[in-house]
Amino acid sequence: MMTTAAIPTIRFATPADAELILDFIRGLAEYERAAELVETTPAMLRSQMVAADPPFECLIAEYEGEAAGFALFFRNYSTWTGRPGLYLEDFFVPQRFRGRGIGKALFKRMAQIVLERGWARMEWAVLDWNRPAHAFYRACGSEAKDEWTVWRLAGEALARVARD
Repeated sequence: MMTTAAIPTIRFATPADAELILDFIRGLAEYERAAELVETTPAMLRSQMVAADPPFECLIAEYEGEAAGFALFFRNYSTWTGRPGLYLEDFFVPQRFRGRGIGKALFKRMAQIVLERGWARMEWAVLDWNRPAHAFYRACGSEAKDEWTVWRLAGEALARVARD
């Protein structure tokens, strides 16, 4: 008898998912070897999600009734295309759910959102050492923009620039 694999379902997160989202954020931070850098709390996420202009949207993947991954994104803008785009901030499927099409289903849903909204593109950053992610994104048809370097100003350096 042939069995069929479960199909992941993708839904938008609600404020009630704030603790679940934080669990995924922590899982991603641990995978990226930076667990100590997570500062957000469920209360922070919840309050942002109910704001008049939420700073992010989030998709939750479910597989056989369990939360199995997430994608947290926000709208950015391209002056060159004159249109918004989707910036993927966090994308994570825990190890025990990998290889079941969950990441692909999340990625597909984000691409659909971009097209449904008339946006131009999706963008994100990936750690250089994260070869499994590189392979996944290439398999989806993405291309690395190796000629660009991500820069960040935060913490004391940000405060110093603001006051000097």
